[in-house]
Amino acid sequence: MRFAIGLFFCCALGTALNAHAAETVNDITQLNPIVVDQVARPTTLEQIAQLVATHPGPIAIGGGRYSMGGQTATEHALQIDMRGFNRVLDFSKARKEITVQPGITWRALQDVIDPHDLSVSIMQSYANFTVGGALSVNAHGRYVGYGPLVTSVKSIKLVLADGQVVEASPQHNAELFYGAIGGYGGLGVIVEATLRLSDNVRLLRSVDEMPLSDYRPFFFKQIEHDPKVILHNAVLYPDQYQTLRAVSYRQTELPLTVTERLTPLDRNYWKEQKALKVVSQWPMGKTLRQDVIDPLVLKKPQVSWRNHEASLDVRELEPDSRAKRTYVLQEYFVPPAQLESFIQEMGATLRAHQVNVINLSIRHAKADPGTLLAWAKTDVFALVLYYQQSTAPAARDDVREWTRALVDSAIQRGGSYYLPYQIHATPAQFRAAYPRAAEFLALKARVDPGNKFRNKLWDAYGAGG
Repeated sequence: MRFAIGLFFCCALGTALNAHAAETVNDITQLNPIVVDQVARPTTLEQIAQLVATHPGPIAIGGGRYSMGGQTATEHALQIDMRGFNRVLDFSKARKEITVQPGITWRALQDVIDPHDLSVSIMQSYANFTVGGALSVNAHGRYVGYGPLVTSVKSIKLVLADGQVVEASPQHNAELFYGAIGGYGGLGVIVEATLRLSDNVRLLRSVDEMPLSDYRPFFFKQIEHDPKVILHNAVLYPDQYQTLRAVSYRQTELPLTVTERLTPLDRNYWKEQKALKVVSQWPMGKTLRQDVIDPLVLKKPQVSWRNHEASLDVRELEPDSRAKRTYVLQEYFVPPAQLESFIQEMGATLRAHQVNVINLSIRHAKADPGTLLAWAKTDVFALVLYYQQSTAPAARDDVREWTRALVDSAIQRGGSYYLPYQIHATPAQFRAAYPRAAEFLALKARVDPGNKFRNKLWDAYGAGG
């Protein structure tokens, strides 16, 4: 009788969660199809806690699925798809704070705060991602004077392996706070986050072209300490990587040239997608970008809202098909003094392997305040690499080879690499780049003794990695 009641309860729970058996889940690259036993789509905290407490096997957590190496799934797991758990729980214009469920996208959050002239303090460049996914990878963006996302988080709530719901902040359960943010779902399910907000202001775009050798003094003299500069990055042109355009957005009172407060959801990106095809596939595509496309796009002065620049849509980067060729990201972090030498070695490696680099962007980030898997142990420059690769097995092997070479190059300079992407680094490289990983895994062993929370990242680098 007890078995029958339990079976009835499990079936009812599965129906309520719109759960399906034996689904194949993938990420944006389409390189990592993973068959999971079940996908659950909860809409309440009680459902999540019940799933975690009662499921006997591995559990993985998925959001927007923009990570690129299987960080949201593992074979035979229950995947908890968080995208339906997406409500705003509290908002205060006076305190400049918002509390959300983590399945909400940044764009949906912006829809709530923009009418009140508030903006997200720190986020990645594109607004399609979920808040929970960005917390799990401890994302960053183009924000000057800031570092990783954790610095704008007031508190989180977390469901642990036994179904217990705990609150964590820098003052309370700090080890869980600094472990779960940037912890890639290894400690539990983030079910709530309170974020600090900033003012939405008008931004004037400026562009400076220069050789790489001039960039570091330019940044520290004209960008880092200018309180008016809100966003900044530099585009470094392949395949010599010696010329760049620095793009800065300064607070201004000038009239708007872009009147939309947010990027329109129905915007057509055919021009951007055509340009992407030219750059990635035409014989002289990269030269055309440097000498024609970017000068045309960036020529006119632009004044826009901060929220408009923070609400970019990844559809502008999406190709017609990913069946034979796909577009992938990587990211490396180095101390500022190592920028030029790292780029020199990076360029040599990319040329030697004939990597089809679409974009290489330089950003700056302040040091991490204490997460266990900190990618910025000091202030760093971030090198964001966007490239095209074949989906054939031989191409994947080649990517693994040059990726490990770049990881070594960053580590040798006191830097690191970013974990949301293809899992090519060796366990030894992971431990060298993330020296507090042993602390993280020890914490995981205490709060998740059965190793319930799993994905391909923790399969590679966890207790058995």
